[in-house]
Amino acid sequence: MPVQIPDDTDFASFKEQCESQDGWISRYNKGGVTVWCRDEDTNTVQKLKMRIVCKDVRAETLYDVLHDTSYRKKWDTNMIDTFDIGRLTVNADVGYYSWKCPSPLKNRDFVTMRSWLPLGNDYLIINYSVKHPQYPPKKDYVRAVSLLTGYLIQSNGANCCTLYYLTQVDPRENEQNMQSSLPKWVVNRVSQFVAPKAMRKIYKACLKYPEWKRKHNPNLKPWMYPEQNTLPCINVADLTVQRADSLENIDESGLSEEKSQHNSDDEET
Repeated sequence: MPVQIPDDTDFASFKEQCESQDGWISRYNKGGVTVWCRDEDTNTVQKLKMRIVCKDVRAETLYDVLHDTSYRKKWDTNMIDTFDIGRLTVNADVGYYSWKCPSPLKNRDFVTMRSWLPLGNDYLIINYSVKHPQYPPKKDYVRAVSLLTGYLIQSNGANCCTLYYLTQVDPRENEQNMQSSLPKWVVNRVSQFVAPKAMRKIYKACLKYPEWKRKHNPNLKPWMYPEQNTLPCINVADLTVQRADSLENIDESGLSEEKSQHNSDDEET
């Protein structure tokens, strides 16, 4: 399937999904963080949505934090590696991201096409998984598939904003028994512990970013100033959409939760 770079209609649809309450079930609401889940009709696709209000953080700062891969290495403790592969347009690129999964699951990685758009007082970033010929699946990772993932940042004034995060993933179905290849406890842990902690971690990173950025290339923001982008150009025709059914099935449905890992990695701080 050919890759389509998102247009204004795609961004508007993503924003609508973030703001809509229809069909979403609240799984967590505490300390300023709300997490919703939604199962799609196919029973193979799961959606997760989160929201946090970030006081004392400008919308522009939050937008910068989500873009700045150099700074991400300072605050994203679950990340193993991330880097930009190449650019498609002035507001679209392709990148790689890998992260540590809770034991005993295998670590995951993504290759995604990402696009972004400042829109009035809002900022949007959306991505989905693609195949890149030079970045095939790795032996020690499960290649994860994002059908749609992104952020909506809404300004609430001069020094406050709201962040939405929405992800729609294919959990890699086991075709023989039509049960998810991820165990139920993973979904529960993500909604109750991992997701809220991740949102708070982004918020804390935003509070520290202005001081950090002043000391690290303060004027370098290629996501805002395309002329600063030095990535090699990629032809969109060289990419195809990544789907789970074209990848090796890794069935982890029988794995048990390790309580010690839960306590050390997922408890809120």
